[in-house]
Amino acid sequence: MRFESTIFLAGLTVLAALSAPPAGFAAEAASDTADIPRTASGRPDLSGNYDLASLTPMQRNVQYGDRRFLTKEEAEAIEKAAAEGMARADAASDPNRDAPAAGGDGSGGAAGGVGGYNAFWVDPGTRIYSLDGKYLASIISDPPDGRLPPMTEEGKARRAKLNPYFYENNKDVWWLDKEAGPYDGPESLSLLDRCLYVSVASLPPQPVLYNNLKTITQTDTHVVILVEWMHWARVIRLDSKHLPPEIRSLGGDSIGHWEGDTLVVDTTNFLERPNVPRDGLHVVERFS
Repeated sequence: MRFESTIFLAGLTVLAALSAPPAGFAAEAASDTADIPRTASGRPDLSGNYDLASLTPMQRNVQYGDRRFLTKEEAEAIEKAAAEGMARADAASDPNRDAPAAGGDGSGGAAGGVGGYNAFWVDPGTRIYSLDGKYLASIISDPPDGRLPPMTEEGKARRAKLNPYFYENNKDVWWLDKEAGPYDGPESLSLLDRCLYVSVASLPPQPVLYNNLKTITQTDTHVVILVEWMHWARVIRLDSKHLPPEIRSLGGDSIGHWEGDTLVVDTTNFLERPNVPRDGLHVVERFS
């Protein structure tokens, strides 16, 4: 199955097509290329700093059904509610408040679980951006409901094995009688816990909770996308071939070519986690 998404990096349109069981990304976007900056060789100059933060969700709220766009009034209401929520979260705390409940109070904020972040650390954006004057209700545009298809049984089985050390972060210290606990070494921590790699911020790039900046550096032979989250540098070789399948990385092996004014980036050779291949994953992105 395929579904479409259009992602905007503050002026740069990124069309991401990802195919892997059980679902994939494809994309479409505006094609107006008039008066765009160009390099000395005549290619579009994508170099620059971009902020991907956006209040537009990846999946559409079910209340909008198959509506791809919001009204201006609906978009403004969402932006206003987000600003008011951030203002409440930024308000000074009561210095005489009681200690949080053991294990957290169950809320969605920093007091909800042990080690939670408060609003100081997050930067999810302040706006819902428009496409040709229309406000997207979700980044996903196909299927028509703007939502991910149901996960297959194969996908559920893969996710269950993805991080065997996943646990609820609460007051229970269930690992004390175990031979190896979740904090005994890097092998028992996820890639995210170790701040090594997070795919959702990297490939294809999507708006996330914080660290949404991307820096693109471009030459005639390479394009490098520096991802703020984890400081991951994606090195894209132009007019090249993929490395042998046994040479892999967490972010895969990216090669690119120009189709007119569109940079097409093809990525394969992924790792699931260190020393574990991720077979069947293939990502195609179009930058314009």
